[in-house]
Amino acid sequence: MRVDSLLLLPMTLLMPRPFATKLLFEALKSPDEEICGLVGADDDSVLRLYPISNIAADPRRQFEMDPQQQIASLRRMREHGEDLLAIYHSHPDTPPEPSARDLEALGYPDAIYLIISLNIKGVLEMRGFKRVENNVQEVSLKVMA
Repeated sequence: MRVDSLLLLPMTLLMPRPFATKLLFEALKSPDEEICGLVGADDDSVLRLYPISNIAADPRRQFEMDPQQQIASLRRMREHGEDLLAIYHSHPDTPPEPSARDLEALGYPDAIYLIISLNIKGVLEMRGFKRVENNVQEVSLKVMA
C-alpha cells in the first residue's frame, strides 16, 4: 500500500479536489445530522468514499456507524485492493474538532479522522486528526487541483 504517497511529513494528507468536494457534498446532504463513513486508498493513491448509515440514538450530536455496513465496506475495500485510510464524520453545528466522545471512539489507530463542520453558514470546514501514542495530533489537509 502506498499510503505514503498520500501522506507527507509532518502529517499532511494530500486530497484531490474532486474527492474533497465529494466528501463535503456528503455532509451537505444531511445538514442536521452527523454523517459518517470510511475512506479507502489503493496502491495508486486513488481514494474511495464508503458512506455508512449513522445509527446513533441522537444523530444530531453524535455518530455511530452501522456495524454491518462498516464490515461490508471494509470487505469491499479489500476486494478493491484498498486499505482504510480515514474515518469521516460531520458536525452539523459545531467546529471540526474531536469531541470527548469522538476521542473515546478512536478504534483504528492507523486511520486519519476527518471531521467536516457545517457550523458556519455557507462555509464548510474540514480538519483531520490522528492518534499518536496516547495523544491526538492534527493532520494538515492539502487539497490538490
